[in-house]
Amino acid sequence: MTSPEALLDAAVAAARDGGRVIRAAGPVRLTGHKSSATDPVTEIDLASEAAVVASLAASRPHDAVFGEEGTARAGTSGLRWVVDPVDGTTNLLYGSPHVTVSVAGEEQLPDGSWRAVVGVVHDPYRSETFTAVRGRGARLNGDPLRVNDPVSLDRALVTTGFAYTSQARARQARTLAGLLHQVRDIRSHGSAALELCWLAAGRCDAYYEDELAPWDFAAGALVAAEAGATVTALGSGVLAAGPALHPELTVVLERTAHVPVPR
Repeated sequence: MTSPEALLDAAVAAARDGGRVIRAAGPVRLTGHKSSATDPVTEIDLASEAAVVASLAASRPHDAVFGEEGTARAGTSGLRWVVDPVDGTTNLLYGSPHVTVSVAGEEQLPDGSWRAVVGVVHDPYRSETFTAVRGRGARLNGDPLRVNDPVSLDRALVTTGFAYTSQARARQARTLAGLLHQVRDIRSHGSAALELCWLAAGRCDAYYEDELAPWDFAAGALVAAEAGATVTALGSGVLAAGPALHPELTVVLERTAHVPVPR
């Protein structure tokens, strides 16, 4: 059996390799789009994923890898890596520092589903590395993390994100309008992984987004959960908050989000 520490070391090394690609990049050049004209891909996305995958291949050659930019390597170990090489590509295009590399190590359960056992979110512009090991807590550059709790809904700083299609954004705008007057304020920084880690670090009180891909939140959700957040599904995304705030926020989103909000 591979130790969690060895898996975490592999994830940290891979995420930092991707981060070095981001930091060393010159002018960012758009190479295409994915789901819509507002969903960009750059050369840096591709180069960062190549660096992350190469690092994992060197340290964990028998594991599967599932990356946002197309990597789909089969494995034989029962472990896989879920990689977002640039979470915050639009921010990268605009020169905003809200950009991360996200790497989650997952184990396959008997029912065929996958569960994160280690998660790393590396912020190359702030030199911050968020880490988590299932059952062993979350850390930022080695220091323990804990979510803000208890926090009431009317004092909560909530973060969110938005999908790439106009139909989804119209629905999300209705949710935002129904929530904004009930909370302290709402922020959107453009990186799901970063929002979840900032929740873990107490830099906000909750995060929700109802349309995400697995690589967007696989690592960040584990970091938030290991820092004490309650993390549940919200559509294809997540709802995460401190234990006292989560039920109250769930009720509000049930009324406004128009997507499933499991309790």
